[in-house]
Amino acid sequence: MGGLVLECANRGWLSGALALPAAAYMLQEQEAHAAELERTFIAIKPDGVQRGLISEIISRFERKGFKLVAIKIVKPSKEFAQKHYHDLKDRPFFNGLCDFLSSGPVIAMVWEGEGVVKYGRKLIGATDPQKSEPGTIRGDLAVVVGRNIIHGSDAPDTAKDEINLWFKPEDLVNYTSNAEKWVYGVN
Repeated sequence: MGGLVLECANRGWLSGALALPAAAYMLQEQEAHAAELERTFIAIKPDGVQRGLISEIISRFERKGFKLVAIKIVKPSKEFAQKHYHDLKDRPFFNGLCDFLSSGPVIAMVWEGEGVVKYGRKLIGATDPQKSEPGTIRGDLAVVVGRNIIHGSDAPDTAKDEINLWFKPEDLVNYTSNAEKWVYGVN
């Protein structure tokens, strides 16, 4: 037992004067970790809301270890949908897509975590549910492209633009989740 106490003292895990270096090291690790986190915009489209899939979709992001930092329910106007899908304005399906997004309530969310943009897209699956892998949201819960239940930012820059379109800066909550040390290994 004495060896364990000595090792703990050497590592700064005991209270007193030796605990300060360990605490400072942990704080530095947490600050470095916070700098690596990114945010993404995720929306549950009207079909996902109407089908009662909100909790299923949120739970998949939570189970992965991502942190929800903003959420609201909104019925976007067609004009707002056009702003959201501005990059698709020259596509033949643009008007139908905007009509659909503005057809009912949407759950708009911002999720935070390491690699959340890229991995969020993996969780969602391919745009065409028929090409989505089983285990993805679209692969498990959607059937056709026109009703693929969810939108996710496709790149960090797109995420920033979409977050700014859907949310005011004060709508985003900064906090440390109790689970972060278990997700990222920062103890």
